[in-house]
Amino acid sequence: MNLALSLASAVLLILIFPPLNWFWLAPAALAPLLVACAREASWKRRFVKGWAAGFVFWFGVCLWIQFVLEVHGGLGRWLAWVTFFLFAILKGLHMALFATLAGRLMPKPWAIPAVAALWTGIERTHEYFGFAWLDLGNAGIGMPALPRLAPITGVYGLSFVFAMLACALAVVALRRPRRELAWLLLLAPVIVLPELPPPSQGTEPVRIVQPNIDTEAEWTSESLRALERRMAAFSESPEGRLLVWPEAPAPFYPADPAFRAYLADVARSARAYLLMGGVGRTPQGDPLNSAFLIDPNGNQVDRYDKIKLVPFGEFVPWPFDWVNRITKEAGDFAPGNRIVIFQANGHRLGAFICYESAFPALVRQFARDGAEVLINLSNDGYFGHSAAYEQHLELVRMRAAENRRWILRATNDGITAAIDPAGRVTQRMPPYEILSADMHFNYIPGTTPYTRHGDWFAWTCLLWGGLSACSRASARPGRLPAQKPAAS
Repeated sequence: MNLALSLASAVLLILIFPPLNWFWLAPAALAPLLVACAREASWKRRFVKGWAAGFVFWFGVCLWIQFVLEVHGGLGRWLAWVTFFLFAILKGLHMALFATLAGRLMPKPWAIPAVAALWTGIERTHEYFGFAWLDLGNAGIGMPALPRLAPITGVYGLSFVFAMLACALAVVALRRPRRELAWLLLLAPVIVLPELPPPSQGTEPVRIVQPNIDTEAEWTSESLRALERRMAAFSESPEGRLLVWPEAPAPFYPADPAFRAYLADVARSARAYLLMGGVGRTPQGDPLNSAFLIDPNGNQVDRYDKIKLVPFGEFVPWPFDWVNRITKEAGDFAPGNRIVIFQANGHRLGAFICYESAFPALVRQFARDGAEVLINLSNDGYFGHSAAYEQHLELVRMRAAENRRWILRATNDGITAAIDPAGRVTQRMPPYEILSADMHFNYIPGTTPYTRHGDWFAWTCLLWGGLSACSRASARPGRLPAQKPAAS
């Protein structure tokens, strides 16, 4: 029964995210696992059951990784499955740790906030263990009131709320004293937080190009020239003075004099600032995944080098040395080491690249340093036609809500979109098509508490939850009360 309850939570966690996106299940997703933790006396068995739940969750929500490894990583079907299984096993350790410690917290009268703090704090550690993706709180980005927390606590405040509600359901299922539910009053201030910004279409125009380039194309000088002509044609006569190209799987090397001259011609012809993704180089010659800004006179303004690299895509983590990288550069990409704020049209832009959208602490630094609009350059073409497209968009929407910034999302083959400061998608292009569109946004100055102070809430939760779990338990975990037999 406890194993079934643990796996039920894993299934619920999968269902709340795309492709199904049944976000209304988020407040209940952790409840079955917590009931199992309360019933299970052995920490070793809690660890195993939590590990099983974590494995199933990461396997189900990130199934697209197997496709990436097989098709673009060149591993073949079986080795891709083996590698993906190993990935899910390792990521399941987070849930195993949570279940082990949550079992110590569940007997306590303050279990509801303590368990929520433990879950939230452990979530914050994902970026330090190889792969960060969807946090529980991401499921709340489309809810009417809960995103009000994002500018204060980041996504982790929403995770805390969902974990509290799930623990309350577990307390009810375990027939614990109803007075323990009084902890839910801690959530009351959410309804008096500042309301979300009203819907707006924006007034500042931007031309975004979605080139739909084949990620596995073998490039020749002729095919590259054809692509350059197509990009230039889709960039002509933008409505405004900002032109954005995505991160793309094409040999775009702005350091090459011929390609630099081509970019200068495009910018001059469009009479616009051109922000585009390309390959930079370190002084030692190592490749960098970079964003370049070219001014209307054809001069390079600055360059941002991607700081958070994609495991398997831009470097291979040490336990997986047999795996080919997805990208085709010789050698691993080098990480960048500085936040860059681009100056364009008298305003300040912050550009983060693809997978960096999974790191709220990184994205907030662009807004903290003065970016009035955020731009996400991405290439999701390696995902195939999978749920990863919508999952990635969900991450970007939360970054907009946390920083109260418009985000312009330029992608190779989808989902290209404009996102308002509440995380609403105001415009989007259909995926898998060659398109360009004039979208609209607004420049917004100022900072939110989250932008200024970062993950203070998540780190506080980790400290509180960890210390609570390590303190002496007030009661041993036990089984649900036995039912009285019915009268015959």
